[in-house]
Amino acid sequence: MDTTNTPGDEAIRSRADLLTALVLLALGLAVIYLSWTMPRLEARRINPATIPGLVPLVLGVLLTLCSALLAVRSWRIKAPGAWQGLAALLVTPEARRVLAVMALALFYTLILVGWLPFWAASMLFIFSFIVLFEVVLTDAPMPLLQSAVWALGIGVAGGTGIYLVFARVFLVRLP
Repeated sequence: MDTTNTPGDEAIRSRADLLTALVLLALGLAVIYLSWTMPRLEARRINPATIPGLVPLVLGVLLTLCSALLAVRSWRIKAPGAWQGLAALLVTPEARRVLAVMALALFYTLILVGWLPFWAASMLFIFSFIVLFEVVLTDAPMPLLQSAVWALGIGVAGGTGIYLVFARVFLVRLP
């Protein structure tokens, strides 16, 4: 495997670092805001130094600081043609798979969990993940019916297993 970097790769990497830094900067600022606006326990006569958002606030400040440093460093690197190279990388099959995983994970956590019982959301997530990656986002796709039957079995077993382990063994309240 060739691990040598060309100047074009370094330029593309610098622009990817810049985008990552901007996303992390927004996340850090959101964590700071949400930590700052958490309800205080002063009304209950609890010491104000023991505010519940103190640790997330410190982590948000550190994340914001580090991402700002990364953004400045990446912005200062001269990278002609790097945005076009980065855009070309984002349409590759590998990038599509990564984006599909991120979209499925966000759909699962933000939409399915809370709307469906946890076991049903987990079953649907596992089923969708398997079918998507075995039928659509693969170089050698499997027949849809065969993949759906396999994914249904794995989804039912996985969702049931996750529910039993967390709800019955660890006694965790599931959404």
